[in-house]
Amino acid sequence: MLIAANKAVSIDYTLTNDAGEVIDSSAGGAPLVYLQGAGNIIPGLEKALEGKTVGDELKVAVEPEDAYGEYAAELVSTLSRSMFEGVDELEVGMQFHASAPDGQMQIVTIRDLDGDDVTVDGNHPLAGQRLNFEVKIVGIRDASQEEIAHGHVHGEGGHQH
Repeated sequence: MLIAANKAVSIDYTLTNDAGEVIDSSAGGAPLVYLQGAGNIIPGLEKALEGKTVGDELKVAVEPEDAYGEYAAELVSTLSRSMFEGVDELEVGMQFHASAPDGQMQIVTIRDLDGDDVTVDGNHPLAGQRLNFEVKIVGIRDASQEEIAHGHVHGEGGHQH
């Protein structure tokens, strides 16, 4: 069976940056299970896996535009500490939900604290980076109608309801 739209795919993977540092890996854990064609994984990796089969191993370099996008300086802003009502201690690295300019919710990360100034960044932490994957396909099956309707895999290694 080949990887195609509406297939539940299980992969073992290791993700590194260009410096060779491991960012994420399924090693020592369960494979990642996703629904092909549903946007569950970054577009560049999904495209590279299309047409592959169980047992295939590949190395894939995904450019920022096919991953988490280019780094956008306009998503960095400085806010007043008073905007974080109810949070006793702010720390660099903390994440919060905030309204994006288009009205959608986004996650922002505190990048710097300077007195009453809090610098937040709305970019994904991996924005602007080339992502290097080593992948082994360990399973492919037809997705259920419910999984297709929900846009993700259920059960072992997938989303639990």
